[in-house]
Amino acid sequence: MKWIFWSSVALIAYTYAGYMGWLWLRSLWRARLVRRAHYSPSVSIMMVVRNEEQVLEQKLQNLLALDYPTENVQLIIVSDGSTDGSEAVLRTHAENPRITGVLNQLPRGKASGLNDAVQLAQGDIVVFTDARQKIELDAVRLLLENFADPEVGCVSGELMLGDPASGETTAGMGLYWKIEKKVRELESASGSVVGATGALYAVRRELLVRVPAETILDDVYIPMHVARQGSRVVFDPRARAWDLPGQGREREFSRKVRTLSGNYQLLQLAPWLLGRENPLRFEFISHKLLRLVAAFALLGVLVSSMFLHGAIYRDTLILQIGFYSLSLLGLLQIRLGPLTRITDAAFTFVALNLAALFASANFITGRRSVWEPVRPISMATRSGQEVK
Repeated sequence: MKWIFWSSVALIAYTYAGYMGWLWLRSLWRARLVRRAHYSPSVSIMMVVRNEEQVLEQKLQNLLALDYPTENVQLIIVSDGSTDGSEAVLRTHAENPRITGVLNQLPRGKASGLNDAVQLAQGDIVVFTDARQKIELDAVRLLLENFADPEVGCVSGELMLGDPASGETTAGMGLYWKIEKKVRELESASGSVVGATGALYAVRRELLVRVPAETILDDVYIPMHVARQGSRVVFDPRARAWDLPGQGREREFSRKVRTLSGNYQLLQLAPWLLGRENPLRFEFISHKLLRLVAAFALLGVLVSSMFLHGAIYRDTLILQIGFYSLSLLGLLQIRLGPLTRITDAAFTFVALNLAALFASANFITGRRSVWEPVRPISMATRSGQEVK
């Protein structure tokens, strides 16, 4: 039991603090600055949508208004079997030479839609985005400045959870996301980031690979292949996209289970990630895989501390009971003034680790997660036509 307790404690400590500390030290002695400069290559901005009628027109206007030379921008929008008015929205832009709409009548998944879009891409740099988030007008220009450095093959922007007017939230998932972004900053400062922000990232077109149709995490699969080819994957917090937090707890939990299931799927689609071919093998294991194992370590600490004798084990058990009680208050949304931020953070931490357990169960049982776009609460087909 002692072995279970202390090995679990060590794994949790490394996963949530030790890895970040290591990255901080590495960034001090082996900093790798990105040589940014003004750079305006041709760009293909692509997006796959399914039933996004409510936000699609707004997103298109957002993309058309970006602070980037219009003659260098191509927009490619793939409708993946939409059954609402998304196709009608794209048809209203059929005469716009900057927009290419692809109308796939049958849903085949985001990865297949991205492959369709890449085949039509003409830009030197391909920018990936989603329908829901609003991109700041200078974000693409800032993102592409990183490609002036020939070592850079992929650049991730920053996803801001909150409202541009009031700023980023630090409650619940917002706090978790701020910590996650700090890890990405440190990875980038001393090497490469493990994955990118799906809401906004860019890749040199010649480094793109075909994404398997069932892929859940294209924003990890594609960047890892960029790193495999010897180019850097960097994070630029200046290039920002905004999204509203709090899409509903059930929906957010399902999304997180799907994302974490995607990490397991990556091992099946790209087993080389655990081999010498992966220059980011240490980072991938530390950043992605140990987050999954840490959920089991938390169970190990809880169960072992119940059976072990000694003050340290008793105190640890009391602390765990107190922490999980706070998470229960967060679940029940009981407001306790200044303590509310703590209860929200405790609930988020517990929910994320429960999602990891569910993802592990999906992997063990072979249950598949499918792509379903998350919508806020508030063109060529394979068989035919192209809307341009």
